[in-house]
Amino acid sequence: MATPPRIAIVDYGAGNLRSVGKALERSGLAAEVTADAAAIRAADGVVLPGVGAFADGMEDLRAKGLDEAVLASIDAGRPYLGLCLGLQLLFEESDEHGPVAGLGRLRGRVERFPESDAAGAPLRVPHIGWNQVRFAGRHPMLEGLPAEDCFYFVHSYRAVPADASVRVGTTDYGGPFAAAVAGEGYFAVQFHPEKSQWAGKRLLDAYARWVCSC
Repeated sequence: MATPPRIAIVDYGAGNLRSVGKALERSGLAAEVTADAAAIRAADGVVLPGVGAFADGMEDLRAKGLDEAVLASIDAGRPYLGLCLGLQLLFEESDEHGPVAGLGRLRGRVERFPESDAAGAPLRVPHIGWNQVRFAGRHPMLEGLPAEDCFYFVHSYRAVPADASVRVGTTDYGGPFAAAVAGEGYFAVQFHPEKSQWAGKRLLDAYARWVCSC
């Protein structure tokens, strides 16, 4: 039996890491929660999950030297999967307790949802619960996903890419926002696949296939 690919789940003080690890194992991957920069650089793939504040996440990544390890892994072609805060941290900066500088892999910023929708009706923040994601674009992950699926969200901030072409998933909440972004070496989603039942399993299965193809 072939050895399953080794996935480093980046431990930077965020919650929900163990449940992400179990979900990845159900998709046939060997997942390890680690704060070791060398282990992250050596892994076959990197997953950056997380709940919590942008500033706290970046502070912990930098303090442990994990920010450079994550970016080096992407540059080396080892598939990166960002979940929730793991999507937001890819951007240049966030308004949450900020502005606060992020990893800077993607141009753009992270901003809080508005207090009302386009029609002026009050918008409940945070955005919590199931919502539909429409996928479009070209990326190895998208080859195994349906054009639309429902996922579970919990967040008060949304990413606003400066380059619209990186947005490969769109959800409506007070207007359309980027629910998934992708490019060479990375794919990141604002929702929680580990909380999204069969839709989440499909997405993590697609990630497993992408890792194996690399």
